[in-house]
Amino acid sequence: MVIVMRPNTQKKEIEKIRRKMESLGCSIHASQGESFYLLGLVGDTSKIDPDQIKANRNVEKLIFVQEPYKKVNRLFQPLDSVISVRDQSVGGKKLAIMAGPCSVESEEQIITIAEQIKESGASFLRGGAFKPRTSPYSFQGLKEDGLELLKLAREKTGLPIVTELMSAEYVEKFVEDVDVIQIGARNMQNFDLLKEVGKTNIPILLKRGMSATIEELLMAAEYIMSEGNEKVILCERGVRTFEQYTRNTLDLSAIPVIKKLSHLPVIVDPSHAGGLWWLVEPLAKAAIAVGADGLMIEVHNDPANAKCDGQQSITPERFKSLMDTLKAIANIENREL
Repeated sequence: MVIVMRPNTQKKEIEKIRRKMESLGCSIHASQGESFYLLGLVGDTSKIDPDQIKANRNVEKLIFVQEPYKKVNRLFQPLDSVISVRDQSVGGKKLAIMAGPCSVESEEQIITIAEQIKESGASFLRGGAFKPRTSPYSFQGLKEDGLELLKLAREKTGLPIVTELMSAEYVEKFVEDVDVIQIGARNMQNFDLLKEVGKTNIPILLKRGMSATIEELLMAAEYIMSEGNEKVILCERGVRTFEQYTRNTLDLSAIPVIKKLSHLPVIVDPSHAGGLWWLVEPLAKAAIAVGADGLMIEVHNDPANAKCDGQQSITPERFKSLMDTLKAIANIENREL
């Protein structure tokens, strides 16, 4: 349930309603714009008499939320959320470009790539320290050493770092060392992990699961926000279908649908979606055209010898060329890069 207050309602009158709703067992999610003030009610609203609320002269109207997700819902917050990360942001007019290798392999590798992508216009450095792999015999990442190398690259370039958290065991270390915690597709419905990162105050990049519906993605975000952390970024990275030519099938329709249903920013990972380096560029351009708030792109200086996902990584030179093209598309869409 959302209570829409009349414009120019005095703060003391809003507080009266807030206290009344809280006394009935609801938690309140307030949202304020230039011409509106909303009180979103989360919890059991069965004890609330709608007619009583409507009788209040300061209440404009009530909106009943049918969807199971509340805090994620655009009804609770009509304005788009903008997530601040150091001196960068995700959401709003400026597009966020996260780029870097699938996995951190060495100090020289990560620093070289970080410097090159920054020069081309990237705003975040992405890189895996802990790698979830289908095979237990595949490269699993440098783990804590990888985090230290990411920190070195951040120190050299100033780029905020994005890396994947796989276990609640490392939450405290990630909060200390990382700027954006990524929850990967395989962990999208790891609800214990979602609750743990929900107790932090660090931005969370939540990837859509391989077979997850849009509602399931939004409900996963609700798990995080219900614990208090409202700094959530959604990521469409393709879903599993019967098509086998590409690694996944990029669901471009998910971007405008999510933006209609939710206020959270949504970015696209064209690398994992296509699974082939030559598909990254057209899928990235399409994502910006349909309204994505940014991209996550795998960039490697030697894809043929990469320890992870070299076939879907583009070189720093191709990344620079892509960024030049994306600027033109962003301009058409009234966005900035």
